[in-house]
Amino acid sequence: MSTELTFADRLGACKARWGIGRMSFIVPPGLYAIGNPGPADQVVVTANYKMSYDIVRRALAGRNVWLLVLETYGINVWCAAGKGTFGTDELVRRIAASGLARVVNHRRLLLPILGAPGVSAHKVARRSGFNISYAAIRADDLPEYLDNGMVTTPDMRALTFTFYERLVLIPVELVLALKSIALGGFGIFLLFYISSTPMAGLTAFLAWFGASLTGNIVGPLLLPWLPGRSFAVKGAVVGVVWVVLFYLLAGGSGWNFWATVAAFLVLPAVSAFFTLNFTGCSPYTSRSGVKKEMAIALPSMGGAIVMGLLMLLASRFL
Repeated sequence: MSTELTFADRLGACKARWGIGRMSFIVPPGLYAIGNPGPADQVVVTANYKMSYDIVRRALAGRNVWLLVLETYGINVWCAAGKGTFGTDELVRRIAASGLARVVNHRRLLLPILGAPGVSAHKVARRSGFNISYAAIRADDLPEYLDNGMVTTPDMRALTFTFYERLVLIPVELVLALKSIALGGFGIFLLFYISSTPMAGLTAFLAWFGASLTGNIVGPLLLPWLPGRSFAVKGAVVGVVWVVLFYLLAGGSGWNFWATVAAFLVLPAVSAFFTLNFTGCSPYTSRSGVKKEMAIALPSMGGAIVMGLLMLLASRFL
């Protein structure tokens, strides 16, 4: 395979970032050759999500390496490990299907560290005869790992989640949320349009839309600097900031008391919900931790929204 990414490769990655053709951005599973590898050359394992595949082959430019691609149905290594598709059974199956034992004269496989949750190394060794070494978290560290006698340094184990790394995840989150944002916004506009005035409908829509974007964009970008460990709390904090700004910009001094309180209850809850959803992108949350947070946060958000709506209803009669 070529290690140079073409315009089509980069365009496909850009589209996948925006959720366009995301689940069809895949390559066939199997054994690939980078450069001109021989029987003694190393075997690197990755997923068949094309962005993962492209990152790995680009990182290994100028080398002779075998690349064993597992069938993960277009899911990246880490998520596929959690789902079980980047797992023991698939790895053993792909070793056999590719005839890898006849291609190389050693029994070593180099796996990404983030694939470890899905793979039982001792079971793979027992069932296939191949031993597993977990190389690094990032594909860009593979050249240093190979040149360093296949020794994993502490930096290769360090998991980062920088501003840029959070930024590139936001487009697909936005695309996934657009339907609910659009439907919710339309419903809110219609409700206020019918019950009040077109301007009230537009104001309510802008308030909802701003809170949604705040939760989807501002919350994730500012994660390290927002107070608390809970994603929902972080989202609520930026949601409160949004309400204050919107109150000042939209002439909130003219709102009645009940409408003001409702806004300060509902909009932070909306932002909190979307920021909480970002836990699926973060490397710093665990399944049990997310479940615990959801058990507390979702009822709190629902309660805030219900109370806000009741206050708006009350304001019609008071």
